[in-house]
Formats: sequence, structure tokens, C-alpha cells
Amino acid sequence: MRFLTPAVAAFTAALLSACATAPVPTVSPNPNLVIQGIPAVPQSLADAVARYNDFRGHAFVDWHPTQREMLVSHRKAGANTAQLFRVTTPLADGEQLTDGIDPVTRASYEPRTGRYIVFERATGGNEVAQLYRLPLGEAAAQPVLLTSPDERHSMNTWLRKSGQLIYSSVPIDRTAQGGKRTKITTTLWLMDPEKPEARRKLAELDGGGWSASRPSPDERLVSLTRYLSAGESQIWMLDLASGVAKQVAPSPGSQEAPASYAPAGWAPDGRTLWIASDRAGEFRELMTLDLASGRIARVSSHIPWDVSGVTLTEDGRRLAAQFNVDGRDELHFFDAATARELPAPAALPTGNVGAAHYDHARSELALSVSNAQGPSQIYSLASDGKVQQWTRAAAAPGVDTSTFSEQKIVRWKSFDGTTVSGLLTPPPKRFTGKRPVLIAIHGGPESQASFGFLGRNAYYVQELGMALIQPNVRGSSGYGKSFLAMDNGFKREDSVKDIGALLDWIATQPDLDASRILVTGGSYGGYMTLAVATNYSDRIAGSIDVVGISHFVTFLNNTESYRRDLRRVEYGDERDPAMKAHLDRISPLTNAARIKKPLFVIQGKNDPRVPYTEAEQIVAKVREGGTQVWYLRAENEGHGFQKKENQDYQIYATVLFMQQTVLK
Repeated sequence: MRFLTPAVAAFTAALLSACATAPVPTVSPNPNLVIQGIPAVPQSLADAVARYNDFRGHAFVDWHPTQREMLVSHRKAGANTAQLFRVTTPLADGEQLTDGIDPVTRASYEPRTGRYIVFERATGGNEVAQLYRLPLGEAAAQPVLLTSPDERHSMNTWLRKSGQLIYSSVPIDRTAQGGKRTKITTTLWLMDPEKPEARRKLAELDGGGWSASRPSPDERLVSLTRYLSAGESQIWMLDLASGVAKQVAPSPGSQEAPASYAPAGWAPDGRTLWIASDRAGEFRELMTLDLASGRIARVSSHIPWDVSGVTLTEDGRRLAAQFNVDGRDELHFFDAATARELPAPAALPTGNVGAAHYDHARSELALSVSNAQGPSQIYSLASDGKVQQWTRAAAAPGVDTSTFSEQKIVRWKSFDGTTVSGLLTPPPKRFTGKRPVLIAIHGGPESQASFGFLGRNAYYVQELGMALIQPNVRGSSGYGKSFLAMDNGFKREDSVKDIGALLDWIATQPDLDASRILVTGGSYGGYMTLAVATNYSDRIAGSIDVVGISHFVTFLNNTESYRRDLRRVEYGDERDPAMKAHLDRISPLTNAARIKKPLFVIQGKNDPRVPYTEAEQIVAKVREGGTQVWYLRAENEGHGFQKKENQDYQIYATVLFMQQTVLK
């Protein structure tokens, strides 16, 4: 046995001591992130999570008008944002068309020959979308800006015979004197994208909730939707020659209760309009509207769920409609001439249908589908019933998504006897004992937690052994218009009580740990997260607020003006003294002293919906009370992070927060 000399022993001891005190490698955040109170993220944590940061699916965008090819939106390997790709044959590698630091997800082919596309793109998450024309088939072609950056714009529909585009424009607050607008209008324009300077104003309409749908077969009329609230909308008809708009549903002066109406497509003769409406009951049904008489006929009354999307073949003979069946979109097919439902093809892929669109030439249906085992993939259904897969989703090496846990519906009784439901994703069976719980509350508030792929969130379930519950509290869509309205105005906190009842339910479950619960949510879900933190602080371990409302009055004062009136219908009008007092009383900022458990706040600096000041004020107020607060702000993001490098750091910090709250 060899013995160390004193000198060697001293050197070895010093070396071991240095190794023991050597700094642990950590993640360097990118320069667009502002970080307050968040400990350094160990590189080992990032390495463990990294495999769950690279799920890449495809979203359908548009069919080519004459060729069997399509536009899709996709984030390629190594990229930071989703961009447009042209897929010319099933399962072919897509040809990338756009690139840049901001994502592109909305576009359309020029409708006659498809020689160029028009796409929307905003900057840094500000949602002030601009329209661009991009020629196809030209080497090194560059996008051409078509619109004014002083307004936000949206593609609406094409006049296919002339190749002209109808788009809408809404002014933004930064161009108004004093930074606010008291009057909001939507302007509809008709433009040849190759001659944008010759655009023609079709109409200027009061309010910010207008959009145009597909024109009539003779292209003399275009149907409009006027969105007033989640529970009320109207259909108008615009004469393209005169610019005169007339309301057609509900009939002007009608005494019927408020209902939602939306145009869905035209019959070939131009005398009948397919619509979706909940005028006859709790759910939005597929209906037909005879424009001459105003008579409305019900078509899908036998399906007790909301119709969520409609597409017709070019000849108007066949119709496919999506129905939201308890959080999962399913396809139903109809003979458009007789309005009778047809058997669904047996070969349809299983999962939640995200989009469905017939092409213009072959009556071929493109549909995107996601499920617990993978992100959105695109298929097509031919007129002969043949199904083809067009895209494949991608995952990092070593991640087998086929083993991911299935979501299931759970239900509980709330404080007033109302049944509330949600989606539970249990961890794999290798995790034993009572499991910590993550309650993730959707935004909207009239959105809905639905079946599908969890993406990064799957890491919490599959690798950390957490149970994920996505509740659909009162005010969520998909469960009837009465349920949708149950949280309006002075009833806002009833939805928070639904989460209190969920906490009660969790305490009764043998496999869930009621002492280790985290609550999170984005936008309105961020308000709900903060409200749970103030009302049930003693029953949770912490909360993660993402772009959430912290005070309804300051939110309504500072949100973009084109959104303000629409939000007042939902949350209440702060100009009314009684409502203002109520909104102040229930706002988390007012009750911030009751937040006693660790809080993590995540925000985009350029958010036009929930301004970043909502985050800053709750962070400051909770810190005043001595509660630990982490704050993450991205200078190049808006209403939620869209850039991969920012999303990556967000999940690293989130896992670190979990480790310090419920995974200790």
C-alpha cells in the first residue's frame, strides 16, 4: 500500500475541497428576460427537462386552389418560432416559406392560381398584425408589407373571381390622442394584394367585434359576424357595391332573448345561409337561414353539443361539422341538399379535431388531430373515404409519447349544487403514494380545457409524478349558454368557489395529496390563480400566475380600447359605481395581504390584452407583505410566450418552483 507524502496529501485535500466548492453549472437566461427573485436554474435541471421542450406538430393553414398541396404552420428542429411551410405531397418535407423572430400561423393562397400567399405577422407579441404578400416560385422572394402599422389588421375572406381580399382594420391606442380611444370602429377593405395602394373602403362599422365571412356565390354579398359577447352575436349582410350593411339574424327588432349567431357557409343558389346558433336551446346548433323569408330551420338538434366549426365542399353538396363533445371535437357529416346526417367514415383518425377544411377542387377534407400521445398531425379524407396522413409530429430522442397518460373526465359538486367537470391526467403507475396536484385553470373566461396533447406540461405528469387537473369552472364554454353566463358580473367569485369545491374533492381522493397543491393559469386563468391564492391560501402550497388580471378596474382602464367594451360585458362595467366597488372588492390586488404562499408571476412586456402593469402591481404588493415572489418578464413577448427560448426558461423556472413547494 502506498502512502501519500505530506505535500501530495495536502494537494489532494486542497483539490477535493476545491471540487466540493466548485460552482454548480447554471442556465444563462437570454437577454430578453427580466428575472427577479428566481434562483439560478441548475444546468442539470435544464438537461433533464430538455427532452420535453421539442415536441413539434403541424397546424393546417390552407389548401392550394388548384393543386393538391397545402400550407401548414410548424416549428422546425432548432427553430425558435412557428413559420409557414408548403407541403406538396403527403409526408413530404415541407418547403419553408417564411422566417423571422416572430411566429407566422395565419395565411392564405391567392384564390385563383395560388401564385402568392398573404400572411399575418405581429411584432414582439403586440398583436398589431400586419398583412404581407409573398410571391411563390421566385428565388429569394421577400415579403411585401400591404398595410399600415398604425392599425391592427386581419384577413377575412377572398373574392375568388377577382382575386381581391377583404380584410378588417381596427385602430390601436398608441395612435390616439392621450393614448386612449372613446370610440372604436372596424373598417372593412377590399384590396388587390398586388395593388395595395388601390384598396377600397367597403364599410366603417361601430365597435371592434366585426369580421367578414365567405361571400355569396355571385360575390355581391358578404356575411358579417358582429360579436357582442360570449353569449350574444349577430349576422349582418354587406352589399359589396353599395357598402350598405343590414342585420339578418336575429331579425331587427326581434324580442327574442340574446343568443349567439355565426354564418357558416352558403348554399349554391345564394338564397340560403348555413349558420350556427344557440337560439333554440342551450347549445349552438347547425341551422339554415332563408334570406328572403328570414325563416331559420334546425339541422343538428339531435346532437346535444355545440357546433364548433363548419366547412362545405365547393359544390355545396357536402358539409362537415365539428361538435365539441365534452371537451373533444368530433366530426359529423351532412348531405347539404337534404340537411340529413350521413355516416362518418370508419377510417377517421382518433383524437381531438383541431381544424377541418374542404379544398376547392376535389372535395378533399383536411383535418388536424391531436391526442394524449402526440401534438397536431394533419390528415386528409378523400371523397371515396380514403384517409392519408400528410405530416408527422416530432419528439426529442428518448421520449416515447405512446406511453403518456390518458386524460379522463372527473366531476364534482360545487357550493350551490352545480356539477362542475374537469380533465384529470394521472401520473404513471410507477409513482406510488398520494401524488401532488397541479390545478391548471384556462383563460377566456369562456374557453374550455379540452382533450389533447399536453406538450411541455407532460413533464410534470410523466417525470415528476404530479396529477394534472384542468377544471372547466362555471363560465366555461361547451356546457350550454346558461353555464356560460353563470359567472357574469356580480357572480364572478362563484367560479372561484368552484375551485374551492375542487379542493374539497381532492381531499376525498385516496391517490391525491391535498397538502401539496399548486394552482396555475393564464390570462383570466391568471386572475383565477390569484383569486384562489387570496381565498384559499391555507389550502395550497403555491401559485403560478401567467399574464393574469390582478385588478379588474386597472385592467379595464389599461387594456387596448378595441377590447374594452367586449370585456365590460363579461366582467362588468367599471363606470357603474356599484360594479366598480364590487370589482375592487374581489380583485386580488385588493386582497394581496392574504397571499401567504409562494407566488410566481410570468408576463410579456408587450401584452395588449392584460398589460404588464397588472403583473408589476401584484408583485410589488405581495412582496410588501413579506411573501416570496418570483417574477419573470419577457421584453419581446405579449399575451403568453411564443418563442421557444423563452418558453424553455419558463418551464425550467416552473420546475424549480415546484421543487421548492410541492416536491420537497
